[in-house]
Amino acid sequence: MNIITISREFGSGGRELGKRLADLLGYDYYDREIVAAIAGQKGLDENYVEKALENHIWQTVPLTFRHSFVGMNRMQTGLLLEQTRVIEGIAKTGRNCVIVGRNADVLLADEKPFSIFVCAGMEAKIRRCMERASEGENLSRREMEQNIRWFGR
Repeated sequence: MNIITISREFGSGGRELGKRLADLLGYDYYDREIVAAIAGQKGLDENYVEKALENHIWQTVPLTFRHSFVGMNRMQTGLLLEQTRVIEGIAKTGRNCVIVGRNADVLLADEKPFSIFVCAGMEAKIRRCMERASEGENLSRREMEQNIRWFGR
């Protein structure tokens, strides 16, 4: 079994690279499918799960003995634990796969995945995000840069 994990900066194109790589190699591809699995298992809306997992507040919480996850609500903690179970479950299937984001490189460190980090300069990220913006999402370059900096924390 081969596992490829892709970590990326917001707007760098890591998701597209992961999809192309999976298609080229004939590997299973996991990205938003992980969110869908968590939502299904918890009986929650996918958008809610994605927003809760992408809320970076949990990454700023100091993890200390007896006080881990203080400052996070129970739902976020439960979703993070479920995300870990889903990702570990993917690895246990024994199938070749590409997993984008979700700290899969850390969660599956014992599986020794081939890990890729995708980054890009700010101008390239702004251009990429503006080209792929939803219809009606009319952000200025400055607003787009602010979003990239916020989501890239």
